[in-house]
Amino acid sequence: MKFLDHARVEIRSGAGGRGCVSFRREKFVEFGGPDGGDGGKGGDVWAEAVDGLNTLIDYRYQQHFFAKNGQPGMGKQRTGKSADDVVLKVPVGTEILDDDGETLVADLTRVGERVLLARGGNGGWGNLHFKTSTNQAPRNANPGLEGVERTLWLRLKLIADAGLVGLPNAGKSTFLAATTNARPKVADYPFTTLHPGLGVVGIDGTEFVLADIPGLIEGASEGRGLGDTFLGHVERCAVLIHLVDGTSETLAEDYEVILGELEAYGEGLAEKPRLLGLNKVDALSPEDAEAAAEILAEVSGLTVHRLSGATGLGVQEMLRAVRAEIDAARVVAAAEDREVGTWRP
Repeated sequence: MKFLDHARVEIRSGAGGRGCVSFRREKFVEFGGPDGGDGGKGGDVWAEAVDGLNTLIDYRYQQHFFAKNGQPGMGKQRTGKSADDVVLKVPVGTEILDDDGETLVADLTRVGERVLLARGGNGGWGNLHFKTSTNQAPRNANPGLEGVERTLWLRLKLIADAGLVGLPNAGKSTFLAATTNARPKVADYPFTTLHPGLGVVGIDGTEFVLADIPGLIEGASEGRGLGDTFLGHVERCAVLIHLVDGTSETLAEDYEVILGELEAYGEGLAEKPRLLGLNKVDALSPEDAEAAAEILAEVSGLTVHRLSGATGLGVQEMLRAVRAEIDAARVVAAAEDREVGTWRP
C-alpha cells in the first residue's frame, strides 16, 4: 500500500428537510386543524480515528464526502426521516486542518476518538407548530436549515515512541530492520528510504514503536533532497535516535547538519531528548572507532553509543537507553495529565 500523509477533502453536511403544510381531514371531524410534520435532520460529517490504518491513501481517490439531506415532513404529524451521518475513518495520529492548512481543527491521537466536522441542518417546523388561538389554520412552515460546506486538510503524523534521524545512508533502515520485524529497503546509495516506516521493538520484556524517516541533507528545510516535511512523523516521539555514519570523513559536519535541520524545522524537535549513535563501527578499527567517538562527543556534548545495525554490536545497549528515555517521558506526561484532570489509569 502506498504511503500518503497529506490529503485534501471537501465535506458537506446535509440540509434539514422542510416542514409540511397539511390539515387533518377526516370524516366527522369538522375542524381538523393543522397536522403538518417537521422535516428530518440533515446528516452530520464526522472524523474518527480507527485501528489498522497507517496511511491516508483512501483519500487520494475520493475527496468529496457529502451527507444526504433530511426528508421533508408529511401530513398526520409525521416527521421526515433524518439522514445518516458520514464518517471519515482516519489513522490514529491524524491532524485535521482548516482550508488555510494551518488552523488546527482536531488532533486524533487515540483509537475511537471522534470529532464533528460539519453539523447537519435541523429540519423545518411543520404548520402544526404555528397554531395559535388567533391563527388556527396556519398555512406556513419553515424550510430546513442549510448544511455546512468545508474544505479541510488531513495530515498524518505517525504515533511512535522513538524516531530515527540522520543523513542518507547513515544506516537508519538497517537499524530498523535489525531491531524490529519491519523490512525497509536497504541499499548502498542515498535516499533508499522514500517514505516513513514503523516497527515494534521488543527489549527486556517491553515494547515500543520506532519510526524511520527519509534522510535529511543540508538545506532540507529549503526543499533540498526530499525536504523536511517527514520530520512531522517524529514530532510526537519521546526521544530521537540520531545516527551518524562512522565511516564518514566529516563526522562533526554530519552531526551539525542534522542538528541545524531540526532547529530550522522547529516544533521543539531540537529540544527533544536525543541519543547519539556512531553507526557502522564494524567497518572501523578499534582505534578509528575511538577517535570517531571522541570527535562526536566533543562536538555534541552527548554520550556516544557505538553500534552496528548490520552486526548487532551495541544495539541492545542503545535500545535500553531509548527505553529509559521513553519511560521517563511517560512519567512526566502522566503527571501533567493528572494536573489537568485528564489522566487515565
